[in-house]
Amino acid sequence: MKKIQSIIIVCLLFQISLFAQQTPAFAQSDAVLIMGATAHLGNGKVIQNSAIGFENGKLILVADANTVRIDPTKYPTQINAQGKHVYPGFIAPNTTLGLIEIEAVRATNDMREVGSFNPNLRSIIAYNTDSNITPTVRSNGVLMAQVVPQGGRVPGQSTVVQLDAWNWEDAAYATDEGIHLNWPWSFYWWNNRANEDYGDQVDEIKTNFKEAQAYAKNKKVKKTNLKMDAMKGLFNKSKTLYVHANNVKSITEAVLFFKDFGIKLVIVGGTDAWMITDLLKENKVAVILGDTHSLPSRSDSDIDESFKTAKRLSEAGVLYAFGMKGAWQQRNLAFQAGQAIGYGLDYEEAITALTLNTAKILGIDKTVGSLEEGKDATLFISEGDALDMRTCKLTQAFIGGREIDLDNKQKALYRKFKQKYEGK
Repeated sequence: MKKIQSIIIVCLLFQISLFAQQTPAFAQSDAVLIMGATAHLGNGKVIQNSAIGFENGKLILVADANTVRIDPTKYPTQINAQGKHVYPGFIAPNTTLGLIEIEAVRATNDMREVGSFNPNLRSIIAYNTDSNITPTVRSNGVLMAQVVPQGGRVPGQSTVVQLDAWNWEDAAYATDEGIHLNWPWSFYWWNNRANEDYGDQVDEIKTNFKEAQAYAKNKKVKKTNLKMDAMKGLFNKSKTLYVHANNVKSITEAVLFFKDFGIKLVIVGGTDAWMITDLLKENKVAVILGDTHSLPSRSDSDIDESFKTAKRLSEAGVLYAFGMKGAWQQRNLAFQAGQAIGYGLDYEEAITALTLNTAKILGIDKTVGSLEEGKDATLFISEGDALDMRTCKLTQAFIGGREIDLDNKQKALYRKFKQKYEGK
């Protein structure tokens, strides 16, 4: 039986490798000019008839084509995008992209380690640039992602990657930028029972972080403690602490506890964040939302509660971003924002929450997240609305000025079986 299972796994891995042969794009060689598109800049602004130019991977022109004077000889490559839309590349936070391939095949999962307290573990060294999932995600505008380890109380450190690279070293954009903490549940919704160990689990977290703070202050450490050493960046704000919590009690306790440490804090999940916006805003705590397409957390909640959360945070002035769990699910990230638009969120605000807001939370907003001169040319062109699954159709995409391949395994299978049933 074990032999048969091994053969199945090997066959699956072989099938994966057959398509994972897309060659990463090479560095931009010529200056590129995109003319005529409706440009959604990511900062809330729109240019209806835009002129966007980039060279050596950087944006050198973002202007209204009706008012700017352009030297056409400066741009050997020109793209007519009349009737189309241009967006900054969407950024997916809190993902397992590149760490998991087939959820049901354990040999393809490399997202967790044994033990509960592992702040020294680095997700980036397990990141697989040849994943079949990544091209399917890029096809819907997600060009960068935060790769996050899973499992335990402190699973490790995340890294922001660009989704086109030869290896994990090339992919890394913001390496080890944050540490993740899974705050304990005070109440188990799946079995309708209180967590009797909640107090002890919270006390353990407090003890670990107080020890880490003392270690960071000690200038005469004789022997390096890898776990504590990895956490030093939290106390000088060179790293962010991402606390995964959803209910009011957990979020409130986390915010109040870490307030005294002076740590840059981000809440991930944040189902009940809309209930305590004053606390979050006062303490400058950002929120990475969970799935918009999800059921409410309580039986007495509005059925569309998750759809309205983004609008509520926006009105309260809380910095937030759209997020989803998992890997392949990230291809639907933009449609989460589209759902929130149907419940009152402004369209350009939704774009910002997919781009510039996410970049700010991840600490990379100086170079990506919006279409502004001097920033990386990480963007894409769509024939229709990128937040609408019915009309979203990417025609070209660029990461750091490099034009990437938008083909993927799903498209290849579609072409294969279309030909079969068309008899060609």
